[in-house]
Amino acid sequence: MSQSVVVQVGQCGNQVGCRFWDLALREHAAVNKKGIYDEALSSFFRNIDTRSGGDGPDIYKGKICSLKARALLIDMEEGVVNEILQGPLRDVFDSKQLITDVSGSGNNWAVGHKLYGYQYQENIVEKLRKTAEHCDCLQCFFIIHSMGGGTGSGLGTFVLNLLEDEFPEVYRFVTSVYPSGEDDVITSPYNSVLAMKELNEHADCVLPIENESLFDIVNKIHQMTNSGKLGSTVKQNSLVTSSAGSAKTVQEKPFDAMNNIVANLLLNLTSSARFEGSLNMDLNEISMNLVPFPRLHYLVSSLTPLYTLADVNVPSRRLDQMFSDAFSRDHQLIQADPKHSLYLACALLVRGNVQVSDLRRNIERLKPSLHFVSWNQEGWKTGLCSVPPVGHSHSLLALANNTCVKPTFIQLKDRFMKLYKKKAHLHHYLHIDGMEQSCFSEAISSLSDLIEEYNELDATKGGPRTDPSRLKIAV
Repeated sequence: MSQSVVVQVGQCGNQVGCRFWDLALREHAAVNKKGIYDEALSSFFRNIDTRSGGDGPDIYKGKICSLKARALLIDMEEGVVNEILQGPLRDVFDSKQLITDVSGSGNNWAVGHKLYGYQYQENIVEKLRKTAEHCDCLQCFFIIHSMGGGTGSGLGTFVLNLLEDEFPEVYRFVTSVYPSGEDDVITSPYNSVLAMKELNEHADCVLPIENESLFDIVNKIHQMTNSGKLGSTVKQNSLVTSSAGSAKTVQEKPFDAMNNIVANLLLNLTSSARFEGSLNMDLNEISMNLVPFPRLHYLVSSLTPLYTLADVNVPSRRLDQMFSDAFSRDHQLIQADPKHSLYLACALLVRGNVQVSDLRRNIERLKPSLHFVSWNQEGWKTGLCSVPPVGHSHSLLALANNTCVKPTFIQLKDRFMKLYKKKAHLHHYLHIDGMEQSCFSEAISSLSDLIEEYNELDATKGGPRTDPSRLKIAV
């Protein structure tokens, strides 16, 4: 069994991470009734004997003593990390897993990347190595961060570079939350484009998520639950709700609901690594099968059923309907419609009591309505995990390498250029040591090249579906 380490950076990264650990513990508790430390738990948690005081040795067999998340929490403001340490998850982390400062990055990529990056480099590397040493077979690093702020975008991508240098053989999955067009951080287009250059060059897979999509999904679920169609019930005193533990707080604090959706994405993505299944999918297989060109590693994700609080009893969708949902616009975690764009490859990760024949039948049913590149008409990767999410009979996560991400990048480029043409706010960046104007021109050039690569692929759409000519062997 292999292990993965989660690195959560910045306010958004730590809030999403908090929901992930919360829901992961709940999922394992539902399966692991006897409280035994098993292989499933070892993929994301260590089991420590704390009786010897401090950080005791790992225990690999028998009862759970004290679970510690395989995680590193980084933020240049203490607020969110302190909140986590005072909340129900306080025992899952200890001070050796935290790196915090007090002043924050002031929504400035250069402060996060150039200033704090070099200031904390040794500390970060040391803590990453310590975390890695506790793994028998380290397979994957998950970075969770946002693109719009300073710490998430700047320090988050700095950590990504460090991971490539220190652990070149270990896969780097990045969950990046992109700001909406109406973002209240004026410099977010700069931060996002500067971070994009680093993601282009140093990530193995990026799962882009848009705040706007999450917000729309939360509103839809809210309307459904309020309309009475679902017959939904919310348990009042559950750990897995928003902070005050009642349904009403979803309106007052929408971030918890939005973050739960991202946490559910990560839970489904890692389910094969944590639980048994008839067709398990390794995390490295996703990168291997879905990324034909190194820079085109942005995977659009869609989830079904959609729910925010795990305690809302959303009736399970019929199996065939679930597959249809995964390709519909409403279920994508970015504002995109993959059906009308070009697929390079697609992965379907199914959880619950679903047969391989169900998978094959639905792929054959949906195939005629989807446009795949001519050289990868059979570009499907499938995974079956037998353990469904808590409260559901089955679920589906679809990951699509699809040119529908292009509008997100074009919109980001346009917002960047509006500021950059006027040289607005540049001085905030250029007074940081090591930050030059060429950093901006290189970043926008990198993004333009990426958009152009997607354009070239889109230009082949609708062409004849011919198989590439094969070698003829004379007999």
